Amino acid sequence: MESNAVNTLQVEVNEEGFLINPDDWTEDIAAQIAKQEGIDELNEQHWKVIRFMRSDFKERGQIPTIRRLKNAGGVTIQDVYKLFPDGPAKKAAKISGLGKPQGCV
Repeated sequence: MESNAVNTLQVEVNEEGFLINPDDWTEDIAAQIAKQEGIDELNEQHWKVIRFMRSDFKERGQIPTIRRLKNAGGVTIQDVYKLFPDGPAKKAAKISGLGKPQGCV
């Protein structure tokens, strides 16, 4: 467990930078994590994915897969890859303040 200064707030993250406690998440923290992940600015499409992931996780207790994002979240797989390049499921989950999705290396 590590402590990471994200936007002047101390939040606990694991060795890969995922928040330990999803309840520590804020939109400011999301923006800071996004910058660390190479996404300079979160647009409305990013927020649509992030908000869906957080609400779906809260409702189902599971981190949504890319397939679930497409089927229930209303975002095409191509858009998810454009919004969160180089590992979209992992990046989207990290920015959303959730853990590492199953099946991600």
